[in-house]
Amino acid sequence: MTEASIDVSGTGGSGAPVDAIVVGGGIGGLGTALALHRAGRTVRVLEQAAEFGEVGAGLQMAPNATRVLREWGLLDDVIEQGVTPRRLIMRDAVDNQVLTQLDLEDAGRRYGAPYVVIHRSDLHTILVQACRDAGIELVTATKVEQVETGPDHATAVSDQRRDTGSIVVAADGLNSQLRSRLSDDQPISSAYVAYRGAVPLSDMPDQDALALEDVTVFVGPACHFVQYPLRRGEMFNQVAVFQSPKALAGEEDWGTPDELGAAFAGTCESVRAGLPYLWRNRWWRMFDREPIDSWVDGRVVLTGDAAHPMLQYLAQGACQALEDAVCLAEQAEKYHDGEQTDWDRALESYTALRTVRTATVQRRARQWGDLWHCGGLFRDTRNALLRDRDTHDYRYIDWLYGSEL
Repeated sequence: MTEASIDVSGTGGSGAPVDAIVVGGGIGGLGTALALHRAGRTVRVLEQAAEFGEVGAGLQMAPNATRVLREWGLLDDVIEQGVTPRRLIMRDAVDNQVLTQLDLEDAGRRYGAPYVVIHRSDLHTILVQACRDAGIELVTATKVEQVETGPDHATAVSDQRRDTGSIVVAADGLNSQLRSRLSDDQPISSAYVAYRGAVPLSDMPDQDALALEDVTVFVGPACHFVQYPLRRGEMFNQVAVFQSPKALAGEEDWGTPDELGAAFAGTCESVRAGLPYLWRNRWWRMFDREPIDSWVDGRVVLTGDAAHPMLQYLAQGACQALEDAVCLAEQAEKYHDGEQTDWDRALESYTALRTVRTATVQRRARQWGDLWHCGGLFRDTRNALLRDRDTHDYRYIDWLYGSEL
């Protein structure tokens, strides 16, 4: 292992100039660093936490993302650490009836890559190790407060150090400070909150009743519930999402555990049986932002959730961040003349290509949430339409998972 591949503290000094400074060491930031390195660029990642790591539970990686991981030589590791489910099944959360399903093995053949579910921390660990193996410099304990820009460079400034690159990539998430260079918008609350739980499968009662080869989504009025296995089938992951009455009433303290049981009181036994195995000490309020037309300010460029935070209903947050990484690296290669990169043209091309697609994903994620959470007559209509769908009808997902179909 080279010295550059060892995590170093951000305390004191400045690093040598590089092609790209990536601000944020999450999945999107590490993916961007790896893609740019593979394109022949020197990269440094600045992470504000004391060490690299991820919190959360399960993550769904659709074929548009696993194609990227395969290109990077990481797909085998991801499959080994995760699960390749057989089906994605949608059920009515009230009566437990199957509404529709997607044959994920057939979808994998259609889109040329598998659908994989993996623990978020496992994917993050794989990306960290890949960056280390590549010799990418990973700097921890560095919170970037601002970026100073010039005509051909940008400098990320923290209270401890200054790091200069030809570009600075803002991969600092939903609450990105660097996004404020381009927009004064704020995260938008959906009034929905998610509770998660990933526990050893042995802790789950009545395992025979669990769909251990599938991703199951129960959709109900103002709520939904997701279940699937993790870590080679050794863990079971569950997510409960519901609309908070406190949020709708304008209360600041919303989404709290006292609302959880009431939100799912009218659901079927299969859903209610899973609620006791959710974590109660942490919950995730669900926010997104409106799409913006440009992600570039001089030599500063946004990526991942800093650029296009989206609601979780299409399971595309991490997937779109990996698409961003590939696109940025491709444009860096396209506008490289053998001696230097025309970063201004590369960034302009990157944002033109990515803003349209990600805005579509953001908006459709909201629409998908409305579809999942409808009640009354709309629920009846939705259920009828979904039951009529052929299992191998891909017209509504080709645009998302496909590649030049």
